[in-house]
Amino acid sequence: MDTKGCVIRREKREEEREVENLVRESFWNVYRPGCFEHFVLHVLRDDPAFIPELDFVMEKDGRLIGQNMFMRTVIEKDGGGTVDVLTMGPICIANDLKRRGYGKIILDYSLERAAELGFGAVLFEGNILFYGKSGFDYASKFGIRYHDLPEDADSSFFLCRELIPGYLDGVTGVYQTPAGYYVDERDVDEFDRSFPPKEKLKLPGQLF
Repeated sequence: MDTKGCVIRREKREEEREVENLVRESFWNVYRPGCFEHFVLHVLRDDPAFIPELDFVMEKDGRLIGQNMFMRTVIEKDGGGTVDVLTMGPICIANDLKRRGYGKIILDYSLERAAELGFGAVLFEGNILFYGKSGFDYASKFGIRYHDLPEDADSSFFLCRELIPGYLDGVTGVYQTPAGYYVDERDVDEFDRSFPPKEKLKLPGQLF
């Protein structure tokens, strides 16, 4: 794989704070005033569903410029029982290097490693225009529904990629987001005060 001279490797314990700040800078004021993603990452590392073997950083010229990570979760099958799957993220690239192909590089690399470890599918929330280039499609095409979403609601944000071809054949059901992704805004604000101050702005296009 062409990595544009980058090294992709496992995150080290001593650089966790640096990675959290990278995530904070990347997501700040994107989906809401401020962001939650750096705190979510902080919390997820201690979650039983977290997969240390799939916790990656991207390094270029000695600088951390990107990251991605995965969590175990399940699809609750319509007929009963569950199917083990992965979800992904936060995933980010440093602001000054966005839209230069680095995001796809770390994404494709991490998906390959997940497949090598035997995981069957990845489901998560994202933009099909970007993630479709790495083999993702709408989860609805696989018969998988997003939890708590009304049947007539737009689910185009909910994406899926099989890592094992045919892994979801015959499976219909409801995807469950791992509980660790749901954080309290008060806890986020308290955590964020330990970082350099940044202005929260309400901007057009934000989701929250």
